[in-house]
Amino acid sequence: MRRLRRTAALRSLVRETHLHPGALIYPLFLCPGEGVRKEVSSMPGVFNLSIDEAVKEAEACAALGIGGLLLFGLPAEKDEQASGAWDTNGIVQQGLRAIKANRRLDSLLAIADVCLCEYTSHGHCGIVSRSQMPDGEHFVVENDASLALLAKTAVSLAQAGADIVAPSDMMDGRVGAIREALDAAELTETPIMSYAAKFASAFYGPFREAADSAPQFGDRRSYQMDGANLREAMREIDLDVAEGADLLLMKPAGPYLDVICEARRRFELPLGAYQVSGEYSMLHAAFARGWLEPERAMMESLLSIRRAGADFIVTYFAKDAAKLLG
Repeated sequence: MRRLRRTAALRSLVRETHLHPGALIYPLFLCPGEGVRKEVSSMPGVFNLSIDEAVKEAEACAALGIGGLLLFGLPAEKDEQASGAWDTNGIVQQGLRAIKANRRLDSLLAIADVCLCEYTSHGHCGIVSRSQMPDGEHFVVENDASLALLAKTAVSLAQAGADIVAPSDMMDGRVGAIREALDAAELTETPIMSYAAKFASAFYGPFREAADSAPQFGDRRSYQMDGANLREAMREIDLDVAEGADLLLMKPAGPYLDVICEARRRFELPLGAYQVSGEYSMLHAAFARGWLEPERAMMESLLSIRRAGADFIVTYFAKDAAKLLG
């Protein structure tokens, strides 16, 4: 077996799994203002960006051959109805128009995350109802009431120029509601990339700082998936496919490689995985202490996701990886 491992050229010739910049998606966090480039303390090299700075970042991504951007927004104000999510002049809508107006960015897909958590005053991914019980106040994230706002958000983002809308809320029926709303708005060509199996994970912590989206009470375990359940994940994906999803996204990636592998085995749709903030920050903590070789560990983590079956990867390492791959 060692005959084909003897030289770099031999190893390259027989390599089974390959990465390329076009299969990488870079997340961006858009915030109000001008000239804003605020580093996220728990995510070295990741920033909250005003739209002018985000366009500069997008130009760097395009020059590296990266496949696309996944856009998140930090609105100036939040409310119970997440009105900033579907506002025509919302922060992501403004960002989409700026990106689409720049011809140097034509090679980049603009993917808009569809969720309410960044825009609600309570930080949950849907409409919350509260009731007073003998043991205190209880809350419920209302599934069906949230669908209308998610669909309205998806339409607003598509009208602003999103190439793909990506619902990440995990409400039941959201893909069908969004497809119906897009079609009714004559946006039949806009694909839906469903976060089809999104687990209630401890690895989202740094993202909640970046997006200012931590729940103000309770947690998200009543709508995001239990990390113990592989068969349930396949049922979730099945439902989203039946409702009209065009692409699938698994989240997180590294701790759930078995889910990616099983989804790839069962489903024919294009399949991606999101290497989430905690995965990125964990590796950077080891890099800072000299415990891991940054370039090798980064690329190995991405190769493992690709090898498990992901066609594309959403990762905060996209720019660094693209530089090496180039």
